[in-house]
Amino acid sequence: MSAQTSTSRVRVRYAETDKMGIVYYANYFVWFEVGRTDLLRESGWNYREMESEGFGLPVIEAHCTYRESAKYDDEIDVRTTGEMLSPVRVQFTYQVVRSSDAATLCTGATVHATVDRSGRPCRLPERVRTLLS
Repeated sequence: MSAQTSTSRVRVRYAETDKMGIVYYANYFVWFEVGRTDLLRESGWNYREMESEGFGLPVIEAHCTYRESAKYDDEIDVRTTGEMLSPVRVQFTYQVVRSSDAATLCTGATVHATVDRSGRPCRLPERVRTLLS
């Protein structure tokens, strides 16, 4: 597993909920992206820099196990960890926790292929492989 974990604080917005004030399931994947972006940024390599250097990380697999519902105005923490699965595949794992009572709302993972500007699989730079190994 990665030596680094990132925690991102998010407050549930009204637009992310249904008529009953419960978060719509797909929004957890949006929060996964927030966590993933913050983890990379905190490590010193952000998506903008990655893309300008000719790398992309498209999602090739996504999974989420829901345990409890987040509700409007909840503060939640998205805990994100990354690891290399192979020279061209990266996995990020997520735990979404409600701040007020530390309840785990969901856990999940996304797997990403590393591609070059033409969309072909390639290796991530050594500094990123080191971060995630």
